Amino acid sequence: MKVTFYSNFLTHHQLSFCLEMKKILGDNFKFVSTMRIFKWRLDLGFKDLDQEYDFVVKAYENEEEYNLAKNLAIDSDIVIIGSTTDELIQERLKQDKITFRYRARIFIFLDGFIKTVLDKKKMQLFYNRHIKYRKNKNLYLLCANAYGANDFNLLGLYKNKIYKWGYFLETNIYDIDKLINKKEQNKKIQIIWVARFIKWKHPEMVLRLAKNLKKQNYDFNIKMLGAGVLEEKIKKEIKKEKLEDVLQVVGQVPSEQVKNYMEDANIFIGTSDSREGWGVVVNEAMNAGCAIVANRRMGSAPFLIKNGQNGYMYNNYKDFESYGTSPSFPVPDNLVQKVLDTNLSEAMDTVLGEDKERHNHSGGIQLLTHNEISRIDLTEYSFIMALTKYINGEKWR
Repeated sequence: MKVTFYSNFLTHHQLSFCLEMKKILGDNFKFVSTMRIFKWRLDLGFKDLDQEYDFVVKAYENEEEYNLAKNLAIDSDIVIIGSTTDELIQERLKQDKITFRYRARIFIFLDGFIKTVLDKKKMQLFYNRHIKYRKNKNLYLLCANAYGANDFNLLGLYKNKIYKWGYFLETNIYDIDKLINKKEQNKKIQIIWVARFIKWKHPEMVLRLAKNLKKQNYDFNIKMLGAGVLEEKIKKEIKKEKLEDVLQVVGQVPSEQVKNYMEDANIFIGTSDSREGWGVVVNEAMNAGCAIVANRRMGSAPFLIKNGQNGYMYNNYKDFESYGTSPSFPVPDNLVQKVLDTNLSEAMDTVLGEDKERHNHSGGIQLLTHNEISRIDLTEYSFIMALTKYINGEKWR
């Protein structure tokens, strides 16, 4: 059994999955990188993982590697293709061999849909990737968030051929009681936000939240980790609103140190909108025992958060999104309704506890963090489950 995974370059989002495939398949698993890692990612402290693992085929490096990548597309039993061009797998698609595309969503906003339809180049690209081979029996789709399946269903594509897909990170194995007890020693509620300071990550929501919680006399502290074009603006606003005692911008922190901050924190907040394809920090924060409060528009939120059990989702359309594709799959309608009228402050209020007793500052945090520190629901519909069965000799589907 040969499995080959094509993407632009290897990231920590994909690494755990690749290592597991390597463990199961040995040299029969390969990851093909089609381009060098972006300089801006290196500048932010990300590693060039292409150079660290022997299962990586660097198609961009020389002709020999490129030809190997092309041959693997024909010879492999299964091919997974992510964020890259179809150049290397055209022949495979023509032969209708088992192939999986994975992506988050197509149309983030209605105007994005219109622009795609009106743009000849974009429409041609979309046609080549998702329409040209639509009759292929063995072409499937892996949806890397809660909204992609709905986008494709609206267009009538990949009918009954869509699987859940996530970003699978390496997780630490903790003594849960010790970890939670450590958090409960915090004199103040420790809240953490980890993201780039850019428009669609909405750092301004954290500012608003801090202002509101301070007004309600909660004993808390928020740390914002990350860098970006809005960082200085947020710092100025913090000073202007006199929030320095409850809200600090830590700046860019190496990924190993981010885990330390998460291990100390009681609550993680995710404020990204639907342009967040997944949001791996939610996985990481859950692993580190944080109660999660996240915008339900984040790609991973409905996959990972069970409302009221291991976190809360909130809805803030009026604040920063006027329209977008309705996430009818795989979010149950009753769950969507529960969060439709819940904003960030209300969700945080629920987590902190309705009684708001200052001496018991953990509020509802203890219940959430003890209840379920888990990652992705690997149901019978999950691609990972199906792929494992297939590798073990069972018929696909």
